[in-house]
Amino acid sequence: MKAILFDFDGTLANTLPICFDAFQHVFRKFDQKELTSEDIKAMFGPSETGIISANLINQNIEEAIEHYYEKYSESHKSLVVPNHEITNLLNYLKDKGIKLGIVTGKARRSLDISLEALQMNDLFDVIITGDDVIQPKPHPEGVIKALAFLEVGPHEAMFIGDSDADIQAGVQANVFTVGVQWLPDYQTLEFSIEPHSVYYSVIDFKNSLGFGERNEL
Repeated sequence: MKAILFDFDGTLANTLPICFDAFQHVFRKFDQKELTSEDIKAMFGPSETGIISANLINQNIEEAIEHYYEKYSESHKSLVVPNHEITNLLNYLKDKGIKLGIVTGKARRSLDISLEALQMNDLFDVIITGDDVIQPKPHPEGVIKALAFLEVGPHEAMFIGDSDADIQAGVQANVFTVGVQWLPDYQTLEFSIEPHSVYYSVIDFKNSLGFGERNEL
């Protein structure tokens, strides 16, 4: 194993609540519409800008997008708690010489806000966002792009995510694909396509990696 790629929302950080909150503010203000978290999940796939552009009735798209980022940024500290097990896992993998990447549907702008707030800026060798692909997950384009950048073959990599789209993208990219439900909020309760493995705790995943060590993060 030379590289591990991660989804972000619901996988590396418990950011789904802040995504829901920011979208709810946007659709409430511009369309006078109340959306549930399930309503918003059903829109997932494109980046935030793509979701707003495709679903907002109000024509003030650019203003709505700016409102999204304003709410996302101002609420980050109160709604997103750093997860030390995940941060420790990422540092552990880097120490083992594993290349790390993110493949996310998020726009670069919101991802950068989260990475800075969670002090994860310097942990990743490649980052592919929703802005960097033509076809979002479940298409494997983002995973394939990340592997090409890292110069790593599919058989040398792993992709980890919490949604059906993540699992489909990983399987179609021919990488070992892991479904996770290790954060309080994740996107998929049951995967429609079977991942190669499923983990419910960061520690169990870390202990499965075969580096000859078993201890708590």
